[in-house]
This record gives sequence, structure tokens and C-alpha cells, in this order.
Amino acid sequence: MLKTKQRDDSKLKELDGLLEASLGQAQENRIVKGMVLEVRPGEVLVDVGGKSEGAIPASEFGGDTSGVKAGDEVDVLVIQTENDDGMVVLSKKLADEKIKWEAVFQRYQEGSVVKGLVKQKVRGGLIVDVDGVEAFLPGSQIDVTPVHDTDPFVGNEYDFKLIKLVPERHNIILSRRELLEEQLSVKRRALLDALVVGERRKGKVKNITDFGVFVDLDGIDGLLHITDLSWGRVRHPSDIVQPGQELEVVVLDVDKERERISLGLKQAQPNPWDSIETKYPAGARLRGKVANLQPSGAFVELEPGIEGLVHVSEFSWTRHVARASDVLKIGDEVDVVVLSVDKEAQKIALGIRQTEENPWDSVGERYPVGTRIKGKVRNFTSYGAFVQLEDGIDGMIHVSDMSWTRKVNHPTEILQKGQEVEAVVLEVDVENQRISLGLKQAQEDPWTSITAHYKVGQKVKGVVSKIASFGAFVELEGGVDGLVHISQISDERVEKVKDALKVGQEVEARIVRIDREERRIGISLREANDGEADFPMPDEYKGDSGLKAGQNIVGLASAFDEAFASGGEEWSPAPASGEEKAE
Repeated sequence: MLKTKQRDDSKLKELDGLLEASLGQAQENRIVKGMVLEVRPGEVLVDVGGKSEGAIPASEFGGDTSGVKAGDEVDVLVIQTENDDGMVVLSKKLADEKIKWEAVFQRYQEGSVVKGLVKQKVRGGLIVDVDGVEAFLPGSQIDVTPVHDTDPFVGNEYDFKLIKLVPERHNIILSRRELLEEQLSVKRRALLDALVVGERRKGKVKNITDFGVFVDLDGIDGLLHITDLSWGRVRHPSDIVQPGQELEVVVLDVDKERERISLGLKQAQPNPWDSIETKYPAGARLRGKVANLQPSGAFVELEPGIEGLVHVSEFSWTRHVARASDVLKIGDEVDVVVLSVDKEAQKIALGIRQTEENPWDSVGERYPVGTRIKGKVRNFTSYGAFVQLEDGIDGMIHVSDMSWTRKVNHPTEILQKGQEVEAVVLEVDVENQRISLGLKQAQEDPWTSITAHYKVGQKVKGVVSKIASFGAFVELEGGVDGLVHISQISDERVEKVKDALKVGQEVEARIVRIDREERRIGISLREANDGEADFPMPDEYKGDSGLKAGQNIVGLASAFDEAFASGGEEWSPAPASGEEKAE
């Protein structure tokens, strides 16, 4: 009987041990109610109903155990049912944290609005205390605009939107930005509904771009385009406004569907063009500042918002201006005269030269016809040379007025650029601003005394100056040209003049005809070797040719008709403006 009782007690203890082991294993990582057995220095002894007690550090009670006494119930987390010392391992701190997390997970869900205190900044964002647990606020979710300094947020309490919950990892992600955007959206919609086109609103410059300025109208941005910043020219919006500057603007347009607002700054000020014709009548002399330069002219600011254009043709009475930048630069102050005002097109035409006397008005008094002048050759054209008489005043010598004796095809045959010449004023055209000069008129006409120097039959020497298909021109002494016809070059037949003569070649010839009226001298190379006495008149110049004494020997239109028929060429008189066809 005794043995039987002993066996029963042994089985009972074994069952109790299995029960305790099973209970202890089930309680690990769970929160249970415990009873304070004893408060010791540095620790609190707590009984959780197991075979042994657990000692919890006093620090988990906040470091102050004066308010803890034996018999108090506390929530603790069973970390281990038995350690190496045979005691259960408990934690009040972990139990409190787990209770807080579970409460948060039960109370909130994704999308909930929570209140939190920013505790500290960490890499990538901020740590926020929400009902005693730590949540993460990414840097991109702090505000609607990028935040570069997060220090001002630490220690402040804000509302947040809970955007992500991960219970198993005790992870909460917050966003303040989404909440602000929702609030701003409601505010923007209310403001859009309240805005009226034409009303004035106060705003603050939020952002400046090349094309305009974004102005914050207490929660919604409006665009102030560069063309609506000022009545005048604006090179860049930053020349007019600065970030953060407060402005009074006019609402120009409201697009509620696209949530776009157009604003105007200049519309809040009087339009200076309304009274422009009264303020700047034609003929008024003004002073302004060069605001912009274009190849065709300069824009001169007369007052803020009012600019006029000085075309390059209105820069100078005498000087040809190719580009405005050759004369002016931005910022220069200049005197101008109002030429015309177009209020509708908002254009003012200005002139700079009108502020000075037009030198052409008195050019006829300074250079009357017949006056001898001296000047330097400034430039050439195909038909003449320009000679500078004074700064901005040129006269032109036509090729026909360059020589008494030579037919000049191009001015460079007689003149060089920079050469100082003496000429005579032939004509003054003030209306077209032209002065005609004569170079030969400043010299004695050699043809008035030609018979004193040259006689028919006289032998002469000269240099071939020009070759044509019908003959050659030979420059004689005194600059007079004689013409030798192709038939008078040689006793043998000459097919092409250039085969027999070269420009610059010295030749000896005999004068066969002198015509003072037509200013022509005919010469012959083939007759140069004949004797001086009783010089015979060649048959070509009499009889069948129809040429008679005193007739133009070098006009050749009829005199050398047969000879010319083969070449089809004709030599025109030297004073004529037409050009001969040279080979």
C-alpha cells in the first residue's frame, strides 16, 4: 500500500513538471500579469505564477521604484521561462512597448491622420513620436517644397498622414506633405472660386524664370508673364522683381479646370501710352537712355515703359551707319527728336541727326559751282571716284570728267585711294545730297593748243595704252591718245591687233589726221618710215572712204567702214560715257 502511494506521488510530480514546462514554453514572448513580491535595490522581484520569480532591473520602472510596492500588478513580457540560474527572465519595458505598438495598430490604419512630436533628425528624414512609438518621416514627405534644413522641425508637433503600416516589423511611415497638399487643394479650389478677373490681389514672389514670375496668392500660384511686368521693355524678370517681394497684381484670367491664373503687374499702374501724343508731340527734343540695340536701329527709353526707335538712317546727316552698335552702346544717354508717334501700335520714331544742323543745307554756300577744291580719294565705283571734301561730305568725279585726252573706263586708271586731288565743283544737288566734281576741269585742256604741238605728217613716239579689236590707242606726249587703225599697223595684213602690238610697247608713228572739234588724232605705224617732204595722204583717208578734211578721223563710223565690217567694232568718242569693247 505504501509503495502504491509512492508511485502515485511520483506520477503526480511528473505531471506537474510537464504542465509547468508546457505553460512556461507557451508564455515566452507573451505579455502576462505579474505580482511584485519584493522591491530590492536596483531590481524588482516579480512572480508570474511559474516555479520561480523573475528579477526586473529598476531602470525599466523609470529608474525610480519609490512608487512600486509588494502586491502591485504589472504587465511584463516573458523573455525566457528559465535561465541558467533557474529564474524566469522578464521585461517591463518591452511589455510596455509592445502594448503601445498593439494599441497603435488597433487604433490606426493606413490613411489615418495622427498627431506626432518630432523627436530627432536621422539620415533621410525625421523620427516622430506617435502615441509613444517611433515612426519615420522621410525627408521628401516633410513639406510640399524641398526642405534642406530639418533642424527647425525638431521639437514641434504636427499632424501627419499615416501612409504605411508594417505590424510584424513595428514599422510606421508618415507623410506631412500629403496632408498639406490635400489642405492646399481645398484652399486652392476655394480661392479659384473666389477670384474675379480684373480684381487686385496681393501676393509674394515665389519663383523667377526667364519667361515670367510665379506669385503665391496665399496658397495658389499665379503666373506673371514677362510681357505683363512693365509697360516698357524687360530683358529679364529679375530686373523688375526679387524672390520674396510682395506685389499688388491684377487678375487677368482664371482657368478653373486647369487651375491656372494669369496675373499682371503693369495693369496695376497707369498706361503711359494713353497720353503719349500730348506728352511727346512730333518735333519735341528729348533726352533718353539707350535700352536696346538692333542692327536696324537703337531703342531709346524716354521714361519707364516708353521707348522710341532711332533707325540707322536717322543717326547722321552725312555718315552712313551700317549698324547701330557702331555708334552707340546700351546705357548711353542721347539727345533725340520725336519724328512721329503711333499710339495704336505703341511706336515712337526718333531721330538723332535732327538735333544737329544739316550740313547739306548750306553746302551750296560752301561749295558753289566753279569752286576749286582739294580732297582725298575715299572710295571707287565702276563709274567714278568719291572725294572727301569734309567730314561726311563727299563729291564724285565721274570717269568722263577725269581726263581731257583719255577715255577712262575705270577710275583706278587715273587715281589711287588716299590720293589728294584738286578738282572743280561742277554741280550741287542739295535735295539728293550729291556734289559733282571735275578732275580734268582743274587742268588746262590740251586740245585748245593741240595744233601748236602736233601737225599732220609729224613723226611721234608713244606707248600702246589700250588694244581694241579695230586698232590700238597710243599715248603720246602730253597725255593725248592717238588711234592707229588695224589697217595702219603694218604693210602686211594684220588679223588681230593683239598679235602685232602689246600694251606698254613703245612705237613710232606718223600723224595722219588731227580733229580739234572731235578731239581725235589719227596715227599710222606703217607710214612712220616715209620721208618728211610731201607726205602723201593715204588712200584710206580720201576718195572712196568719203572722208574729207576736218572730218572726224577717229570716229571711224564711216571713214573705216570697210575695215570695221570685218570686226564689227566701232570706237566711240572719248567724252562719251559708254565703254568700248576691249580685247
